[in-house]
Amino acid sequence: MSCFLTNSSLGKKLVMSLTGCFLVLFILFHMSMNLVAIISPEGYNTICAFLGANWYALAGTVVLAAGVLIHFAYALWLTYDNYQARGKQRYEVTVTEPGVDWASKNMLVLGWIILAGLALHLFNFWAKMQLVEIMGGHENSLGFHPADGAALIQYTFSQWYYVVIYLLWFAALWFHLTHGVWSMFQSVGWANDTWYPRLKGLATVVASIVFLGFAAVVVVYFVQSICPCSAGVC
Repeated sequence: MSCFLTNSSLGKKLVMSLTGCFLVLFILFHMSMNLVAIISPEGYNTICAFLGANWYALAGTVVLAAGVLIHFAYALWLTYDNYQARGKQRYEVTVTEPGVDWASKNMLVLGWIILAGLALHLFNFWAKMQLVEIMGGHENSLGFHPADGAALIQYTFSQWYYVVIYLLWFAALWFHLTHGVWSMFQSVGWANDTWYPRLKGLATVVASIVFLGFAAVVVVYFVQSICPCSAGVC
């Protein structure tokens, strides 16, 4: 099995599909969790406390980090293989569609943008929440309790440049998902002439839900920072 997953193009694409599916499910979970911050900051903080430095949260963090690293490593591996086999052309799928053509040709570039955004996100949130708890701290560098995620969101998205950066990051994620979601099904042979339009539609829906869900939190908290009355505080 290890040879199949490392020595064949199909095996590598299968690994990309499985890790991609895992990451999409996590993204949907994370987006759903973040939306709670709009409805109830207290409820969001309760979730943050539950997902702090507990053993199950730490185990999940390790699995998630492994998923990201494997997914990106295999993306680089497949890109290199295709450069070797077909010259300087990025990995292309067997079924093409004008609507996803740009995304399919720039998946690696989008991946680098998403990875850079992830690094910033880890700095802004993980390093000030779970990492603080792991290190035994009860207050992060901003003076917040590490489980006070709502205050951290409020602080971060009161700054316009973070709003712009995060929205651009979410836009890159949208493009990545519009190709990636249906591509992971295509890699296991589901994207035939009948299923391709359906899977493309599903990919667009999933990508749009993710973008709108994450963007809503950023925009709502930014609006509240410049217009306190919108949050009921005048």
